Amino acid sequence: MKFISYVLTLGLNIVLIAPAFSYEEITVSNGGTITGKVSLAGKEPPALAYSLITNPDTDFCGRISTGTGWRLVDEFHVAPDGGLQNTVVFLEGIAQGKPFARTGAAKVTVEDCLFTPWVSVVQNEQQLHIVNMDPIIHDVQIYETAPFGSKVMLHRPLRLNPFHPKNRIKDHQHNPGEAMLDTVEFSKGRRILYLECGFHTYMQSWGVAVDNPYYAITDAEGNFTLPDVPEGVYSLLAWHPGMGGFIKMEVVILANETLKTRMEFQNPIDRRMAHNTMFSNYRFGTEVLEKEGAVYDVQATHETQDILSDQHGQTANTHSTH
Repeated sequence: MKFISYVLTLGLNIVLIAPAFSYEEITVSNGGTITGKVSLAGKEPPALAYSLITNPDTDFCGRISTGTGWRLVDEFHVAPDGGLQNTVVFLEGIAQGKPFARTGAAKVTVEDCLFTPWVSVVQNEQQLHIVNMDPIIHDVQIYETAPFGSKVMLHRPLRLNPFHPKNRIKDHQHNPGEAMLDTVEFSKGRRILYLECGFHTYMQSWGVAVDNPYYAITDAEGNFTLPDVPEGVYSLLAWHPGMGGFIKMEVVILANETLKTRMEFQNPIDRRMAHNTMFSNYRFGTEVLEKEGAVYDVQATHETQDILSDQHGQTANTHSTH
């Protein structure tokens, strides 16, 4: 097998991507392979900091906390060499190729006031399956986003988990509750969805719609592989939730050959100031959580939120203790 090196560093291009949703499944013989790395230029941006005290259910959701009243959301996981995890890489302009994997419903789990996975790949009109593992109510809001404005796809309450032990709000045993079922339906010209909880602003998840099976989510080193690509000329795109658009390059795929690529996002730190200010001595203090003599402990485990994709063989979400 021959290898073609195609190393190209790209900045951020904000482009409108309109999925065609038309694809023919065929048997691919002598297909090529695209391998590559997505990286982030410069220093890793700081985590977003959200006040636990100004969000409800602090006694339960505060299990994931700095211990000083803040919940951190780490959008960026960057390897020492700049490799960027949780980037969705996919091909456009491919009319036929290998079959889609039959993945069933797109699944999202809510546990400890955290949506998992952080990044999903979905198809238009795919069923959506959301399960609440928490003994509190969440408010599921899903938007399809675009540079010219967002649109509500879904807004429904997610009932609390009825199997959680009664009157034991701090008991973090988790049993799946009844699933909320719906369908992902994008408007023409849109392909990005954003899922958040209307009650807990730090609960977030993202999805990208694809119209062919040539996609991957980068691993902890920012690497990806797209095998069995029919010979041809296509567009290769990369998207990350913390960035403001896509980066794109044209690629030429030859039979039985491997194309090596590199794509780079420019550091967005100067555009991400809204949630980056966090005071170690929180100005409200935990005493504001005292109600009728009960003290809510938001320092139970002193954990911060690590967001790792669990799709397509990637590492599942974990909570890292600090």
